[in-house]
Amino acid sequence: PVGDPSVSDANAVPAATFIAMSALDYTIVGIYFATVLLIGWWIRRHVTGAKDFFESGRSLPAWICALGFLGANLGAQEVMGMAASGAKYGWITCHFYWIGAIPAMVFVGVFMMPFYYGSKARSVPEYLRMRFDEKTRGFNAITFAIMTVMSSGISMYALALLLETLLGWNFHVGILISGLIVLAYIFMGGLTSAIYNEVIQFFLIIFGAAPLVILGLWRIGGWDGMAERLKTVAIAHGYAPGAWTSSGSVLVTSASNPMGVEWFGMAAGLGFVLSFGYWCTDFQVIQRALAAKDLSAARRTPLIAAIPKMFMPFLVILPGLIALALTMTTGTDFVLPKNPSGETDYNLVIPQMFAYFLPSGLLGLGMTALMASFMSGMAGNVTAFNTVFTYDLYQSYLIKNASDAHYLSVGRWATVGGILLSMATAYIAAHFNNLMDAAQLIAAFVNAPLFATFLLGMFWTRTTGHGAFAGLMLGTLAAAIHHGLTVPLGAMSPIKGGWLGSVQHTYASDMAQCFATAIVAWTVCFIATILISLATPRIKSDQELQGLVWSLTPRTIDAGSRWLSPGLLGTLLLLAALILNIIFW
Repeated sequence: PVGDPSVSDANAVPAATFIAMSALDYTIVGIYFATVLLIGWWIRRHVTGAKDFFESGRSLPAWICALGFLGANLGAQEVMGMAASGAKYGWITCHFYWIGAIPAMVFVGVFMMPFYYGSKARSVPEYLRMRFDEKTRGFNAITFAIMTVMSSGISMYALALLLETLLGWNFHVGILISGLIVLAYIFMGGLTSAIYNEVIQFFLIIFGAAPLVILGLWRIGGWDGMAERLKTVAIAHGYAPGAWTSSGSVLVTSASNPMGVEWFGMAAGLGFVLSFGYWCTDFQVIQRALAAKDLSAARRTPLIAAIPKMFMPFLVILPGLIALALTMTTGTDFVLPKNPSGETDYNLVIPQMFAYFLPSGLLGLGMTALMASFMSGMAGNVTAFNTVFTYDLYQSYLIKNASDAHYLSVGRWATVGGILLSMATAYIAAHFNNLMDAAQLIAAFVNAPLFATFLLGMFWTRTTGHGAFAGLMLGTLAAAIHHGLTVPLGAMSPIKGGWLGSVQHTYASDMAQCFATAIVAWTVCFIATILISLATPRIKSDQELQGLVWSLTPRTIDAGSRWLSPGLLGTLLLLAALILNIIFW
């Protein structure tokens, strides 16, 4: 299929089945597992009520929340998925950061956090209830709960695949063990336990991936040596010479790059709809900012997180490009990994690179970093799931006025349910050879229409509850119809599209289909919400909407130096992202 850069398939050999880890490597892995469980046990003593379990008592400093904010995103989808996308789609994957993250992170810190934190909402669905009505909250709570367990399942699948392919573990046993470890420390310590483990995981990723990038670039002659080899790959597939090493010049036409998108699809599908839809409405990351000790810390949480986020492409995308360049390097025995059907399995690029480059000790550190990222992704989604389930489904529709201890118990058992559901959905991820493709497809269904609802609700007082609810439903339905009528090139499973029986369009790649699905969902929701809001009466008065709509919310002045204001910090971040785009154009 288009986008598969394995130009030497005839000479390819299967990836190594097992990694020979030393006693030192296993010791490092064991220390990590013991540490995360110890953190959960230690924090359990401080969890005295539901607020501590679900919201960390709103007491954490900005820098801890920022690393948790970033760590919740830096899961298996990020580490393995971005390396997979680097090999499959090239350096244009960096737009998931410089266009698809930084602007949205600035927006949520400067504009949206005052609404979330100031309204005292315990979750994103609860904010929707306060702004619109109960049915809008209920619909979002259900769709979000489904999204979180599916996203957690992707992380669980990735870890089980890693343990099976590289360490020889049984796949089903790998799913069970990963689920039980995450269950243990969340069950004990709740959100605080998850956040502190995400901080540890962040540093593990840095120290685990940096040696890999350094050794890989040294082996292939630096960026120039890599670019020369990837130029051969691009030309062999009929793309522009810089298809794998340029970020902007290859987006003039969809035929110039392996992702099969042009500037409009990238800017609108990723840079606007999917990016803002994720960072501004996904409770998994918003929950970390809501744990901050005050509004000032909450606003700075995504802004501080954006600083390291800006440089993550060099740690998580570059290994994919290096792996592809290595297959074109004379004298190396490295080849892109294959699955049993002979298709390139991009998900295994990063673990195979660890096995190929890292010696004993560093290999253990790298494998620990991977395992940490998988469990971080699971934990982030499960903590969001147990909060939404307890507050927005159980308390809202089943038992409204129970004791605090009762809801704490429900939250813990919701964690058990979330893990079990994640185990079931882990098997769906097996149909994708790139985890990011699966992750963006889920976001196109849930986050894309939700962002349209938020945008109108926060900046247009005339938006009604009927309009928001109908718009969300129609936007989600539009995403389903578009997905059911289209397929990516080479798709073999109905999970990837075409399930309505009549394929109306074939996209060049899975990601191109995801971007288009997101644009359709957002557009339908946006237009439908406007039209239905104009046709239905506005129920909530201006007084009821204070603190929930931008024009009716008093402007807050953050304490501290004006040189560290969210507005100024956000401006500097946008400027830095622009400079990086220009340098790697």
